[in-house]
Amino acid sequence: MISKLPKWVEIGAFILALVAGCVNAVGLLSFEHQAVSHLSGTATLLGADLIHGNSLDALHLLGVLLSFLVGSGIAGFLLHSSALKLGRHYDTALLIEAGLLLGALWLLFNGSGYGHFLASAACGLQNALATTYSGAIVRTTHVTGIFTDLGIMFGRVLRGEALDKRKAKLFGLIIIGFIFGGLAGAWLFAQMTFAALYVPSAICILLALTYRVYSHRNPELNG
Repeated sequence: MISKLPKWVEIGAFILALVAGCVNAVGLLSFEHQAVSHLSGTATLLGADLIHGNSLDALHLLGVLLSFLVGSGIAGFLLHSSALKLGRHYDTALLIEAGLLLGALWLLFNGSGYGHFLASAACGLQNALATTYSGAIVRTTHVTGIFTDLGIMFGRVLRGEALDKRKAKLFGLIIIGFIFGGLAGAWLFAQMTFAALYVPSAICILLALTYRVYSHRNPELNG
């Protein structure tokens, strides 16, 4: 169960959720009010554009969807497994995510909508960093599933089952991180416009370096 997850997962999940919330806030405020950290709204807009004959907009939204898929594919190629274990290439994935965000920043500053694709790929890569391990679903770029799981947990508590406190704590940290990331992203965009993406990029780089140092200092935990 989730009790088997290493302690560093909680800290990492909070920071990654904060990054995603920040990127998504920039997206909502700048990318034609379009979310990039999750795809439900994008898929809905794609359907609406198709029914209204907005072929160019539909093509752009399709690009956003496919970019998220490509980002997830990069993570799948690097990590080889859904199990969370120290020593895997999370640092490499985080550095790639930072590079994608910096590329998105450069393109958007130069008026290119292709920046949306890179931002979406970065979120897809991040969302695939931590998937399923010991029955725990860990997603850091959206909170719909997290709220669903919390609701199921509390429903079971009302039925008399024990609350999995560690799972509730992890989910709570992801929700708080995403909300505070959105707050930070909105404030940064008001001050810096697209340069706000420097902040989540820097966090990814710092997190990657911290992970690499920690992994090297604890070789006995590597998987």
